[in-house]
Amino acid sequence: MSDTHGLTPYIKFDIPDGDIFVHAGDFTRCGKLDEVMEFNAWLGRLPHKHKLVVAGNHELSFDETFQTVHNLSSDRRRHTGTALIDEIPTLGNTKESLAEAVQTQNVKRQLTNCVYLQDEGIELYGLNFYGTPWQPEFCKWAFNLPRGEPCLAKWNAIPAGVDVLISHTPPLGHGDLCCSGVRAGCVELLASVQQRIKPRYHVFGHIHEGYGVTSDGKIIFINASTCDINYLPNNPPQIRRDFPEQYGKVVTNNPEIAAFAATF
Repeated sequence: MSDTHGLTPYIKFDIPDGDIFVHAGDFTRCGKLDEVMEFNAWLGRLPHKHKLVVAGNHELSFDETFQTVHNLSSDRRRHTGTALIDEIPTLGNTKESLAEAVQTQNVKRQLTNCVYLQDEGIELYGLNFYGTPWQPEFCKWAFNLPRGEPCLAKWNAIPAGVDVLISHTPPLGHGDLCCSGVRAGCVELLASVQQRIKPRYHVFGHIHEGYGVTSDGKIIFINASTCDINYLPNNPPQIRRDFPEQYGKVVTNNPEIAAFAATF
């Protein structure tokens, strides 16, 4: 799943049980603390043994670089040329909500019912998962990077041999066609995925109208956006049942993730 935008109470379809639940970001409208806590409570009611989550551009409170920029003094912001809260699109939120989200600290700790992945991986059942929230500049929101080298630097950090890549942004040409006719996907991500990383699955969201599954003949690309173009949670979860059935141990280099996984 992806792009639920705080609308999980209004989902009308069942979410089937499984070994691993994946959410590819934009689980809130703007990353306010109460939104994050509600999402975490919803995750806690899901039956899946393992739940993996990345952030998206709507999770303003999760992007420390965004917080740093927007909490600078007015003089400093003018000097550096960075965007003010007043200058970014509200995307249906109030300015007060955006300001509250940006000022929220340590919000990641609220996600106690999942493993939150931000440029890191985890091995589950012999499968390597890697999660990353970044995307090419889009409305000047969280985890935005200029296209080109800045994006590529993030993708270069993804190791080869990942079985399931979870990003918020789609790669160019797969689940990225906007209603305007513009493709919002990242060409550097596409090249990295096809030429070096070569995952079995690439799961993402971000572009609601791109919901669905495509393939290049080797990789299965899944746009798992739950909300449609009208921000209605009408798209059911994407379900995969074709992984190996053998169960392995949980492996990660992140001590916080390891400690969390050990509780299961």
